[in-house]
Amino acid sequence: MIHHLGIVVSDFVRSAALYDACLAPLGIRRAETDLDWAIYAAAPGHPFLWVGAEIPSFWKSGHEASRSPIHLAFAAPDRAAVNAFYYAAIDLGAEDNGPPGPRVSDASFYSAFIIDLDGNNIEATVQES
Repeated sequence: MIHHLGIVVSDFVRSAALYDACLAPLGIRRAETDLDWAIYAAAPGHPFLWVGAEIPSFWKSGHEASRSPIHLAFAAPDRAAVNAFYYAAIDLGAEDNGPPGPRVSDASFYSAFIIDLDGNNIEATVQES
């Protein structure tokens, strides 16, 4: 399983505000921070997300933020958290990429999708039985 994931952003201050707001309803908080990066996690020892504006050591020449957007899905505890994730992100400048609701492909999934400030497709989802 995934231990951690890192995404590079073009504007750390705006992106951190967006992730602070939209991940909080999912129980994910900023666990550590510096001038140009932050780590988000649900609890110590859990998988975490690194968000930062610094250039990662593994980048090659020509790499830059949002050149290859990713799809990242977070597990939500319930529909209310999915809704709160979506509206918090939209309020802070994220783009709608699928409002909260059941998914046509599998109605047991209630999900919402946003495009973050760097073009990444970020999802919150809960699977109901």
